[in-house]
Amino acid sequence: MKPIYLDFNASAPAAPEVVEAMRPYLAGDFGNPSSLHWAAHGAREAIKTGRAQVARLLGCRPEEIVFTSGGSEANNLALKGLFFARAGRPSHLIVSKIEHPATIAPACFLERLGARVTYVPVDGAGLVDPDEIRKAITRDTFLISIMHANNEVGSIQPIAAISRIAREHGILLHTDAAQSVGKISTNVGTLGVDLLSIAGHKVYAPKGVGALYVRGGLEIEPLIHGAGHEGGRRAGTESALLIAGLGKACEIAQPWIGAPSTQRLRDLFWEQLRMAFGDRVVLNGHPEHRLPNTLNVSFVGRVGADILAQIPSVAASTGSACHSGEIKLSPVLEAMGVAPEIGMGAIRFSLGRATTRDEIEDVVNLLKGL
Repeated sequence: MKPIYLDFNASAPAAPEVVEAMRPYLAGDFGNPSSLHWAAHGAREAIKTGRAQVARLLGCRPEEIVFTSGGSEANNLALKGLFFARAGRPSHLIVSKIEHPATIAPACFLERLGARVTYVPVDGAGLVDPDEIRKAITRDTFLISIMHANNEVGSIQPIAAISRIAREHGILLHTDAAQSVGKISTNVGTLGVDLLSIAGHKVYAPKGVGALYVRGGLEIEPLIHGAGHEGGRRAGTESALLIAGLGKACEIAQPWIGAPSTQRLRDLFWEQLRMAFGDRVVLNGHPEHRLPNTLNVSFVGRVGADILAQIPSVAASTGSACHSGEIKLSPVLEAMGVAPEIGMGAIRFSLGRATTRDEIEDVVNLLKGL
């Protein structure tokens, strides 16, 4: 059986157009983009172009884009940068219980420094209730950080509704859009966010590059101090190579936003699984408000890792981990209230732009043969 890759939420390959955009900077245009001489011109123009391409996808100004090493750094810069910019004032932030570790871990770190953090719950479909956000707000709340779409079950959060609550109280709103960029609209004006994180390798750019949108006029303390790169918000010589790749990835992502082809394949996949397994397979996540490429299902009474071990040609992710013979649910499924006997059989299949119907049908046949 040929290898079948259905783990695009974990990482997507660099698109051919992205590879071509990066090629000139592998050997040429090597100058430091901050230099003023002829050798810096090519790199400086590549960064200018890349910044404009990312900004165009998000509907913001180029100067509001801060390039980072990836989504994790972008999330850390958002939370820590705002906290440290408050200069020791009482600080309270709100995050959901199903955030990516790149948000949860910085929040826990800030707790050690004196911040108070409220972890709001989600419902059985993995959605945050905006009223829970409203109830959690205090006079010291400076930031709400809720991911745009969950990486495991794909549920899309009501960010615009949460934004209205944040505006009412004068609170900043950050969203981790690593999974949603290039799949659904991430226009920052429509969402109403002040900060938004991007991970390059989730949007067919290379690993090692990402970006943070920071609304104009908003001050954040850099995580990395040094020279005044990125408008003084992140020190370090920029990589024209990686930024050119991210920019091109954002440019070619536009036609895929809202495109129905991937969602049709995902729905066909789910339909065939239900036909094959009946009530022995359960959907995790919201049935409608989720990413068009994401299908997280539980095989009741089975262990997801055991299933994937029996079909090694299929690359996918499980929703549980086995430690010393004990099955432990992912924090996301646990927060959703998924029963252990259901959650232990969870597998996330995440489709990509190149996924075919034949691949989906091959996977279903493999699963039926177990």
